[in-house]
Amino acid sequence: MSRTGNMPIEIPDGIDVTLSDSNVIVKDKSGEKNFKFSKDLTISIEDKKILIKPKQLNKKTRMIWGTTRSLLNSIIAGCVNDYKKILKLVGTGYKANLQGKILKISAGYSHDIDYQIPEGINIKCQDPNTVEVSGQNKTQVGQVAADIRSYRTPEPYKGKGIKYENEHIHRKEGKKK
Repeated sequence: MSRTGNMPIEIPDGIDVTLSDSNVIVKDKSGEKNFKFSKDLTISIEDKKILIKPKQLNKKTRMIWGTTRSLLNSIIAGCVNDYKKILKLVGTGYKANLQGKILKISAGYSHDIDYQIPEGINIKCQDPNTVEVSGQNKTQVGQVAADIRSYRTPEPYKGKGIKYENEHIHRKEGKKK
């Protein structure tokens, strides 16, 4: 039995969830999101709760049961509160600023990096060394933050680079004489 898959998902007020044959459609004030699930699972809605059950217990259904529940829960939770990742730019001359739908990043290269902001993602720059990525889709927010971080990953000697706000960089000792 899946411990995660057994837990019902609460449907908050203001969110409408409908089922079709192998799709779950979640509607809220910002639009609608579709989630396609496996035919090996059955999803039902009973008194403002979503229940997920496997049609038969085998290795494949046990693997996707809890994952399906977690993905569906993150879609519903994203409708209520936006997901947020904060990136810090550490280094001399490292900075970021917004110009419309383009994030300009100066990260120690001879040129600035222009990052096109995808649809459904909000980016704010409170100061030149902080970038806040937010949106309703948890995987998309994480992927955008990882893409921005990949332009200059933090190095272990001086700690320079683009890092997550709560990330700890394991520092190495430099050369000795």
